[in-house]
Order: sequence, then structure tokens, then C-alpha cells
Amino acid sequence: MSKILVHVTHGPEQPTRAALGFLVAKTALDEGHSVSLFLAGDAVQLIRDAVLDNLTGLGTGKLRELYDAIVAGGGRFYLSGMSSKARGVTDADLSGKPAEFAMPNVLVRLSLEHDRIFTY
Repeated sequence: MSKILVHVTHGPEQPTRAALGFLVAKTALDEGHSVSLFLAGDAVQLIRDAVLDNLTGLGTGKLRELYDAIVAGGGRFYLSGMSSKARGVTDADLSGKPAEFAMPNVLVRLSLEHDRIFTY
């Protein structure tokens, strides 16, 4: 199967687009692919529990359910360190989650390591 990178740049201000990125990641995992998500810009806020618990995209589902399925399927999250700092996302927001802060060079590396990239 393939390695898929989902690059999400839209956050709570665009709930359908944000949830769509997670839905595609979940679907890829369901199909047996390996998936990583890189959250940048406003999307870094999606990792916060309050956002996970309250965001629902129109026709794309509840973010918490999609997130939980991604985690259960072995998906990994990377958050732009610069975007996170600018938006107040901290280590506490990542606690207990398969997620880490990453700089742009990690996004470049991930893009080269994966077979396909989807951007939302």
C-alpha cells in the first residue's frame, strides 16, 4: 500500500475543509495505507481537545470521531512549530497524542518520503 501525507492548513474557521482533511486521512487508513498529517497555519488549532470535541464539518463528520479513528489506525500528526507558537498551541495540547511539533524541513522531508500528498 501507499504512504499518504495529508497537509491541512485550514482550521476552525473552515470546519468543513478542516474535517475533510481528516476524513481523507481516515479513509486512506481504512484502505490500508500509511498516513501522516501535517497541520500548519490555522489548522494547528485542530489538535486542541476543545476543537476536536466541538468541530463538525458539513457532510464530513465530527472531528473527534475522525481524529480517534486516525489515531486507532496508526496515523501520525505533525504540527508546524511556528504556526503553533503564533497561535498559542503548546506541549499541553499535544499531551498523550501521537503528535509532535515540526519545522518546515520536516514537511519537506515528509513530502519526499510519501507517495501521495493531499492538501486541505
